[in-house]
Amino acid sequence: MRAAIYARKSTEQHGVADEQKSVARQVEHARQFAATKGWTVADEHVYVDDGISGAEFAARPGFLRLMNALKPRPPFHVLIMSEESRLGREQIEVSYALKQLVTSGVRVFCYLTGAERTLDNAIDKAMLALQSMADEMEREKARQRTYDALQRKARAGHVTGGRVFGFDNVDVTTNGQRSHVERQVNQAEAVVVRRIFEECARGQGLTSITKMLNAEGVLTPRPQQGRPSGWVASSVREVLRRPLYKGEIVWNQTRKRDRWGQQHPQARPESDWLHIQAPELRIVSDALWNAAHAQMAERHKQYAGGSRAQWGSHYLLSGFAKCAACGGGFASQLRTHGSKGSRHQVAFYACTSHWKRGPEVCQNSLVGRMERMNAAVLTTLRDDILHPAVVERAIELALAELSPARLTERRDELADALMVVEADCRRLGEAIAQGGSLDVLMGELRACQTRRDDLRSQQRQSSASPAFRYGQVANTEHLTRRLRNHLAHWRELLTGDVEAARDVLRQLVVEPFRFTPVVEDGRRGYQFRGVLALDRVVSGVIDLPEDNTHQTGVPNGFRRQCVFPLNVAGYADLLAA
Repeated sequence: MRAAIYARKSTEQHGVADEQKSVARQVEHARQFAATKGWTVADEHVYVDDGISGAEFAARPGFLRLMNALKPRPPFHVLIMSEESRLGREQIEVSYALKQLVTSGVRVFCYLTGAERTLDNAIDKAMLALQSMADEMEREKARQRTYDALQRKARAGHVTGGRVFGFDNVDVTTNGQRSHVERQVNQAEAVVVRRIFEECARGQGLTSITKMLNAEGVLTPRPQQGRPSGWVASSVREVLRRPLYKGEIVWNQTRKRDRWGQQHPQARPESDWLHIQAPELRIVSDALWNAAHAQMAERHKQYAGGSRAQWGSHYLLSGFAKCAACGGGFASQLRTHGSKGSRHQVAFYACTSHWKRGPEVCQNSLVGRMERMNAAVLTTLRDDILHPAVVERAIELALAELSPARLTERRDELADALMVVEADCRRLGEAIAQGGSLDVLMGELRACQTRRDDLRSQQRQSSASPAFRYGQVANTEHLTRRLRNHLAHWRELLTGDVEAARDVLRQLVVEPFRFTPVVEDGRRGYQFRGVLALDRVVSGVIDLPEDNTHQTGVPNGFRRQCVFPLNVAGYADLLAA
């Protein structure tokens, strides 16, 4: 009989039995248990999660591999683990996982008791519920023990988190073993911190400080998630708001996990915060701190009551435009024009990276008049994209997608794509088990599983919905007429207000417009290019009969298959003045 092993250890070790403190020890005991039963254990069916909480189920590679191995048919007959809590410490998830194992034909044994976990009757299920409740209560106790330990460290001034710019984390050892971590001021980085506070106290804004720091090439915080190195306004703001720089540790501001034990950071009420004075960590004086924060409060007051409010928060290209030079977004910018007595504010679009971070990050300094850029984009969409010839082609493609031959071909494509994706999921699971890069592989695995679930959903929809039968589309002329009217209505929306036009863009835009600064006839301007999809318009107006009812829209499989991309190129005279 073939057996599999599952072993898990969380990062919290206090009050945990010796058998659970090491996944290697768990695997060793499970192999010994299998040997006494005469079962064989293949290495590829040893599933391990080391240092992962029992409340995590979506981000546990070993557990995911185990559950994925159950389909279409499990390659083993028995699963061995130390006890049920290795599967997890959340009642609902553990019960469901055990049900999947048992219903797939796998017998589950716990070597600590030597007993088989069955779900044959109400008593078995009740005993499982009681055991799972006890395991979840133990997780809650462990969480409280961890919280208490971190609180003791915080009160003693020890490090309870990661590294902070301006400080170094230094290990403190006792009898040759690390007892805790303390912070020490990093003098080189402290100079930058003081400079930020001094510039703010002199009245410089976040953007001005950011550009100055990047221009001078000073030390920067470590970039996160592959972002380019350099100061940004948000980093400067965080420095100005962090009490640690005035020698005050503030702990317990956020909660990392929700009540289900899943990672979901949330802010705690200020009454729960713990304030600890640490004068040895002071980098800025109280006077400098107060001066900087007074300037921040004054700027906030001026901004909140200033004339920017009259422009509102909705701009046509906000979120739909990017700078081709750096990939950054475009943001609105107000500038004052006119002579004294007739001065007025004019709205522009500008590259956010250049505007907020400086020319060291992006050299695209060209700003474009908002009304001219809006008009250029809307005119191109209305006259070139929603052109009658283009509309007729979109209608032709939409109806062709509903032919019997195309639907059969689509189902075959879905089956082939699903087979490939399932093979990719298995390959990624094996790579994780062999010790590959966990972060990278887990990201790929999640994307692969999402794609697999999407394909399965499309398959079910394709097989179950009578709306896919072309013969039920009785009046194609009526559909064609409706599509023409609908797209004509969209052309009218593009000449209306900004919100109506943005609604059209939300439906059409597949990739943001990329604006490239160009010079033509000695005048500077922008050339823009984007990718749109008319299938979203078409699929939103087709009604397909389903038995004696009507279904609005068409299935997701059609919508994804009938993407009708159009490269949009246009040029606008967008001088700043």
